[in-house]
Amino acid sequence: MQRYFVNATPADEVTLPSEAAHHLLKVMRAEVGTTVELVLADHCVYLATLSATEPTTTLKINQKLDADSELPVSVTLACGLPKTKEKPELIVQKATELGADKIVFFDAARSISHWQGNKQKRKIERLQKIVESAAEQSHRNKIPQVEYSANLDQLLANYPATERIVAWEESAKQGETSALAQQFNGLKPGDSILAIFGPEGGLTENEIAKMNEAGVVAAGLGPRILRTETAPLYFMAAISYAMELS
Repeated sequence: MQRYFVNATPADEVTLPSEAAHHLLKVMRAEVGTTVELVLADHCVYLATLSATEPTTTLKINQKLDADSELPVSVTLACGLPKTKEKPELIVQKATELGADKIVFFDAARSISHWQGNKQKRKIERLQKIVESAAEQSHRNKIPQVEYSANLDQLLANYPATERIVAWEESAKQGETSALAQQFNGLKPGDSILAIFGPEGGLTENEIAKMNEAGVVAAGLGPRILRTETAPLYFMAAISYAMELS
């Protein structure tokens, strides 16, 4: 069933925003009487029926559903800026489907691409639209946020969490295999975790040292070298397994 996010408080009737209304009426070809799911400002899911298309697209709330697809912990992914525009788009889309709460891109020492001024604003707006579409498709209860940090210092200062880890390939090369699992084992429902990933070329030793000083735990993601767009998705699959399936 089609799902839409509406930033409105629960009421007997809800007006659908213009973009969602266009999708429902023109793309889905819905008619009066069509039933959809709405996620309102309380992050709860409601069954609603299309009751009017003019002058506004209005839906009547029928019932509140017992539906919660969110991870039991809040996950923030922090990714060093990749060098192509396609990679951030892939990361935010798939991370949303896998349950991330927030995706932050930061300017790492080895980042080739840089977001500045109007470019930064345009990038985030486009990525946020991709996230919203992915949240609807994957039946999330909330829309993750896309944000930007100018550097690692800003990232570490602005994103505290119950656990903070950095994916570092050198940990795996040194034979470390348990740090990630140990961090997951310490989590309980309601906790938060920040996971940091480097751009192409990885993170520098200075960046790793700075994170170690800030209490960030270095963890390997297995014996294979993962691309910058693959590592955060590997992490999301791993935490879903650890917190939801095991």
